[in-house]
Amino acid sequence: MISAHAKDSFERIFRKAVQARLPLDSGDLCEIAPIADASVGVSKDTQVVVLTISSIVFRLLLILHFDEDDSTRNYYLKNATEERNFQEAFLEICNLCCGAMNQELLRYFPDLGMSTPYVLNARCLPHLHELKPALLSSYSITLDGSVRLAATVCVCADAPLDFLADTSAVEETSGELELF
Repeated sequence: MISAHAKDSFERIFRKAVQARLPLDSGDLCEIAPIADASVGVSKDTQVVVLTISSIVFRLLLILHFDEDDSTRNYYLKNATEERNFQEAFLEICNLCCGAMNQELLRYFPDLGMSTPYVLNARCLPHLHELKPALLSSYSITLDGSVRLAATVCVCADAPLDFLADTSAVEETSGELELF
């Protein structure tokens, strides 16, 4: 139900959002590589942040996998000026990443809605197939050589879906809220 152009577009939009929002500093290296199985590297303590972008014709789940280990905690709390808990800081970053995807997708689908992030145990990942996704792809993400995350993009289509995203445009905002 999803064309090859649409699949490629979702992947490019995902990669652009990850590179723009998951690293804390623009100089931090962000490596993204496809993986065959979302459950590879999942420990009993691995958690996932689930965010949803919905339209009339599709539902996209952005699932960011993480272990709350020292390197991940220290990376996302290193710029914190006040006492902040890791999950609060990480959920904010995940929300910005999904928001960047939402911004790109709004160019092609004006009727989008985005959920707030929620955290689940990663044992839910094998059940994604129950949603009968038209696109299911997973990636390993390494930040600054030491922080290891993963991500899964799951798209369920309710109608034929075809679009070609232009992700070459320079981003003009930094994710702050705009008031009118």
